Amino acid sequence: MFTGIVEGLGLVTKTERKGSNIDFTIKAEFTGELKIDQSVAHNGCCLTVVQIHKDEYVVTAIDETLNKTNLSEWKEGTKVNLERCMVMNGRLDGHIVQGHVDTTAICVKKEHKDGSWEFAFRYDTDDITVEKGSITVNGVSLTVVNSKDKEFSVHIIPYTYEHTNFHTIEEGSKVNLEFDIIGKYVAKLMRKQPT
Repeated sequence: MFTGIVEGLGLVTKTERKGSNIDFTIKAEFTGELKIDQSVAHNGCCLTVVQIHKDEYVVTAIDETLNKTNLSEWKEGTKVNLERCMVMNGRLDGHIVQGHVDTTAICVKKEHKDGSWEFAFRYDTDDITVEKGSITVNGVSLTVVNSKDKEFSVHIIPYTYEHTNFHTIEEGSKVNLEFDIIGKYVAKLMRKQPT
C-alpha cells in the first residue's frame, strides 16, 4: 500500500533482459535503508527488491508488467519516481494507492501556466475520472482538474514538477495510471445494477 507521495527520484543505471523479464538496476538515495523482498513503487508500479549493492538495488519486471506499464521504455538514464510502502501509523498525505497500474496514458498537452504546469492525458480503457477526484500518474497522487471521456488534466506545482519525473514528461510521453480504488469499486457496483 502506498500514498502517491513520491519520496525521491531513482536513476536506472542498468537493464538486463532475462527471458521475457527485465532486471532493472536503480540508484537511489534511500537504497541503504532497503532490504531484500521489500516493495517499492516505481512510477506507481509495485516491484520487489531482489538485490542490493551499495547505493543501487535490482528489481525484476515480468512480461505482464512490461506490457501494461511504461517500464518497457526504460533505459539507462531514465528517471523514476520512487515511494516505499506506507507506514501504517503515518499520515496518508496523498490517497490510497495500491501500486497496481491499471493502464498507460499518453500526454496530449503540456502547458506552462505562469508558475505551474497543466498536463492532459488520454487513455484507452473504460475507467473514469471525476473532477476533484484522485488519480495516480507515474506514482504521483494528483487531483483531477478537468475530466472528459478517456481524458483528464492535472495541474502541477513547481515543487512536484522539480522533485518528480514530471519535468521529463512531454507531449507524446507514456505514463502509468492507477485510478482511485474507491471509484473503481463504485463503478463496478453500478455496472451490476439492473436497468
